[in-house]
Amino acid sequence: MPAPSFYVTTPIYYVNADPHIGHAYTTIMADILARHRRQRGDDVFFLTGTDEHGAKIARSAEEAGRTPQAHADLLAARFRDLGSLLGASNDFFVRTTDPAHEGRVQQVLERLRASGDIYKGSYGGWYCTACEEFYPESELLDGRRDPVHAIPVEWVEEENWFFRLSAYRDRLLAHYDAHPEFVRPAHRANEARRMIEAGLEDLSISRSQITWGIPVPWDPEQVVYVWVDALFNYWTALGFARPGHDLTSRYWPPNVQVMAKDILRFHGVIWPALLMAAGLELPRGLFVHGYVLKGGERMSKTTGNVVDPFPFIERYGIDALRYYLAREVRFGEDGTFAEETFEARYERELANDLGNLVNRTVAMIERYRDGVVPADPGDDGELAGEVAAAVAGVRRRFDDLELTRAIDEDVWGLVRRLNRLVEERAPWTLAKDPARARELDQVLFSLAEGLRVVAVYLHPYMPESTAKLLAALNAPETAITEYGAHPGGQATEKLPPLFPKPE
Repeated sequence: MPAPSFYVTTPIYYVNADPHIGHAYTTIMADILARHRRQRGDDVFFLTGTDEHGAKIARSAEEAGRTPQAHADLLAARFRDLGSLLGASNDFFVRTTDPAHEGRVQQVLERLRASGDIYKGSYGGWYCTACEEFYPESELLDGRRDPVHAIPVEWVEEENWFFRLSAYRDRLLAHYDAHPEFVRPAHRANEARRMIEAGLEDLSISRSQITWGIPVPWDPEQVVYVWVDALFNYWTALGFARPGHDLTSRYWPPNVQVMAKDILRFHGVIWPALLMAAGLELPRGLFVHGYVLKGGERMSKTTGNVVDPFPFIERYGIDALRYYLAREVRFGEDGTFAEETFEARYERELANDLGNLVNRTVAMIERYRDGVVPADPGDDGELAGEVAAAVAGVRRRFDDLELTRAIDEDVWGLVRRLNRLVEERAPWTLAKDPARARELDQVLFSLAEGLRVVAVYLHPYMPESTAKLLAALNAPETAITEYGAHPGGQATEKLPPLFPKPE
């Protein structure tokens, strides 16, 4: 039997400024999900990339004295480099300026036109270049500023091609009724439903006053609206990610599309309607996370209220950042990034709870058993049951996309349990009494095997650190195996502190 496919995506990031911690968060959480599914033997395809068309890019390029393509090339490279630095295991990095993407977008536009739901019309409205979106006057802030960035909007009138989005109201509501987990968390699904129930206006899918974009195939004087261009990347990328191989039938539709809540309307309303019109299967599900806040406010390139992830990576290592974001910012909710809480979690949880446990365990095996993990005497059935319960909890949490609860309650609960085991059993006391050698063997085996299981389930969150730990335990496999899969007898290796105090 072939392995089940699993297709996970991030949004493609807009290249109008440098990446910040919010982009890092989305990429890290999607990567954690992709790595876990690979551990379970799934055939995973993980997609991320950059959105490079539109008026905002053209303006930013002009201000920087570059052509739009040169500007996009420069910033796309920074987003690609960020992904590498974050340890992202994406299978492809899509760019909307790739000619193959542009060709596939034009193909799907022709399918939309053939559906009969494309027509030409005139439109006037208040337009925010930062959002690449029209806003009704009722949603604008005082002084005609957009509701997201609080910057002035401008009145735009032009003749465009429109998609008859209004015709899809009932079909969208029927889909939400039939698939209650289409959008998660549930309150985001309710939010999307309210948008649909309130009535849908037809969507302008082209622009006549912009040249930086994909030409409309039947009207090359106009370019495709940047959001339509961007949304279809999830489908177009599968057609050219592997030269000579179309992966669409293998992976489409996506299993999980990860995104922040500010783009819910585009993904929860417009995207499924476009797919319906194009005759393409809808994603299995969208997961909408909250914002990473700074000082209680949303981070935004437009306002300049951002956190640069690079200094934290340089000082503490990438795994510390991955751990902090996954644990501090509950997946699906807003969370605050603060340097003081980062440092506290690093010292208390990574350096002390896990790092010291690893060092003590390896040192005791070296000291008391010449560096060889004892064979399992089989006397720790209760602990084995606790580990099995934690493992089952992790799998269940990942199935429910509760990635923060998985590490917080299940994996770290096991770390705390192993630390209690050391204090309860006091191996240093057992080692003084030859008559208690079996008890010492048991506690050393239980610690080594428990740490192996911890490392396997932590691997999606902290791939570098857990690889070092597994190598030190002479059990390098990261595929999911149950407690007791390594019966002991392997030689351990000393390792430097996993989470040293930063200089």
